Amino acid sequence: MSITHQNSFPRSLLASPTSWDKGAAGWNANAEFIHTWLQDITTAMLDTASIGPRSKVLDIAAGSGDQTLDIARRVGELGYVLATDFSDHFLTLAQNNLQAAGFHQVETRIADAQALGLAGANFDAAVCRLGLMYCTDPKAALIEARAALKPGGRFSAVVFSHPNNNPCVTMSMAIARKHTGRPAQSSDAPIEPGNLFSLGEPGLLAHLLEAAGFDDIEVQPVSAPHRLSSVTHYVDFVRSGATPIIQMLASLSSSEKNDAWADLEEQLKIFTTDTGWEGPNELLLCSATAPNVG
Repeated sequence: MSITHQNSFPRSLLASPTSWDKGAAGWNANAEFIHTWLQDITTAMLDTASIGPRSKVLDIAAGSGDQTLDIARRVGELGYVLATDFSDHFLTLAQNNLQAAGFHQVETRIADAQALGLAGANFDAAVCRLGLMYCTDPKAALIEARAALKPGGRFSAVVFSHPNNNPCVTMSMAIARKHTGRPAQSSDAPIEPGNLFSLGEPGLLAHLLEAAGFDDIEVQPVSAPHRLSSVTHYVDFVRSGATPIIQMLASLSSSEKNDAWADLEEQLKIFTTDTGWEGPNELLLCSATAPNVG
């Protein structure tokens, strides 16, 4: 298992690799929480991608490798996994996590999802969990994924759905905007490409998959609430691992940041229940097939 550096990729996502590097350790530190939160939809993603023993799988925007571990378990020693990300820090963490788990059938490679350079690699499956929405040109990323698949190969991805269905995130962003002096966003304002919610508009993801040349397209919303003992635990996760929010607050002083986090915690208490804290969250699960030749 090795990290292959490809320094020619275009840095065209929401933030630079350096910005994502800064959030890598925090995201990895929350691996147990993230795994529990996304466990069901990750299983569904791997199922719809038809990943099983001996599969050759491409994991796009792999991050610190939580879902990569699940893929490696599925494919077994006779399978193969290539995990890509454009953050060196994230991939180093992924490599360490995979080695610690004893998986040696996995390689890691630095690459932008929009310029993978893997045409003709004949992967059986390609997946992308919570990465595709950050692409400023998601169609290009989907074309790259299709090109890496064998004819009839399967693709599956998970992205955030519409902002209206994700109040915890939208509240976090609104509070970050308030504390940094940015104007509030209108609920009907257009969503910019590369944004957390950029692929949540109904019908958009299916349209892009079709435009990228995929067949057998399916897109379905999946409820994925955050269930924790208290709101404090959720805010701790956002403070350490939610890169977009961290970036928004980066210019504030320590005391100003603390005020913002305290404000967020107070506002999110509305999701406290008799048994703990449950923050509503909705994702989209998509799947498609690379066309057969002829």
